[in-house]
Amino acid sequence: MKYRKFGKLGFKVSVLGFGAMRLPVVGSDHSNIDEPKAIEMMRYAIDHGVNYIDTAYGYHGGKSEVVVGKALMDGYRERVKLATKMPTWAVNSQDDMDRILNEQLTRLQTDHVDIYLLHGLGKERWEKMKNLNVLEWAEKAVADGRIRGLGFSFHDEFEVLKEIIDSYDKWVMCQILYNYIDQDRQAGTRGLKYAASKGLAVVIMEPIGGGTLAVTPPKEIQAIWDEAKTKRSQVEWALQWVWNHPEVTVALSGMSTMQQVVENIKSANRSGPGKLTKQELQIIERVRQKYAEYGFIGCTSCRYCMPCPNGVAIPEIFALFNLHFTKRGDRNAEREVASKYMETVGKEKGVKNCKKCGRCEELCPQHLPIRNLLARAEWTFERPPQ
Repeated sequence: MKYRKFGKLGFKVSVLGFGAMRLPVVGSDHSNIDEPKAIEMMRYAIDHGVNYIDTAYGYHGGKSEVVVGKALMDGYRERVKLATKMPTWAVNSQDDMDRILNEQLTRLQTDHVDIYLLHGLGKERWEKMKNLNVLEWAEKAVADGRIRGLGFSFHDEFEVLKEIIDSYDKWVMCQILYNYIDQDRQAGTRGLKYAASKGLAVVIMEPIGGGTLAVTPPKEIQAIWDEAKTKRSQVEWALQWVWNHPEVTVALSGMSTMQQVVENIKSANRSGPGKLTKQELQIIERVRQKYAEYGFIGCTSCRYCMPCPNGVAIPEIFALFNLHFTKRGDRNAEREVASKYMETVGKEKGVKNCKKCGRCEELCPQHLPIRNLLARAEWTFERPPQ
């Protein structure tokens, strides 16, 4: 396993972090984690050098922290740096902060977390946190040993990131969205470089775009990949691009199968800053431009928009919509995707149930225009036959 220094704290962490947001589940209930499989996967990762585990209060309906806590029993807790997050939308006082942190420690079966993040900061949430004097509270939690370092995850524009970083000199890390498609979205490359220049560790979420960049590409894009001398999977291209940046500390992967764990560990062992050649970087840029032509939706399947009050299966619809774009021009393949939409989404969870209430857009950390995108999906999947 390859390791990098974790900013100001000085310890070293694996370049691959285990994100516990997409653990394997039983059936269609996202909160019903397949505990034996999830624990086996996390322990396999740790046994093969992964030492950074990331979870949050709300992941898997509150069950992620519980399962992570079980996985870290039997001596595994001492082998990792553990990160979890304060649900900033659910706290309205410092008493709430204490209560929730103590609940998280109980779930995780530990007396401290190594990194505690303010979850999903943007301009409005940052203002709320400042008004609640969250930094004052955090320093007390550091002093009493419940947390070792304070950071934040981020979903907004670069200038907001800069304001947050500059407002406090004791941040130890930030977590940002970053992949080769989203170089200029949210914090983007500017944010990555700025945070690193301030001595912060930078943890990358959605390096594979929530799985979007793992989808079998259209023939035109595969032809571009085929020009590379070194052959890689879609996932490895995405991860290696992130790890190619020396400013990146950790790339998180929300792994759902043991196969993904095994393959990502192998990829991490092949990684290194500046390792991609000039030709390979040019190929990735051409792929990025081609994907832009296909109009991919930047949904990462984080499920913060769920449950929809009207039953619309938003992440599933967007995943199928993205898949439809990869098949564009192949009528048979397009029909297969449409059939899959009717089988897995159908009328009960379909786009026509959207009442355009806007609740999903308020919750979306990517600030996607979900109502407009659903209207596009409706035209694709539910319009009358021509």
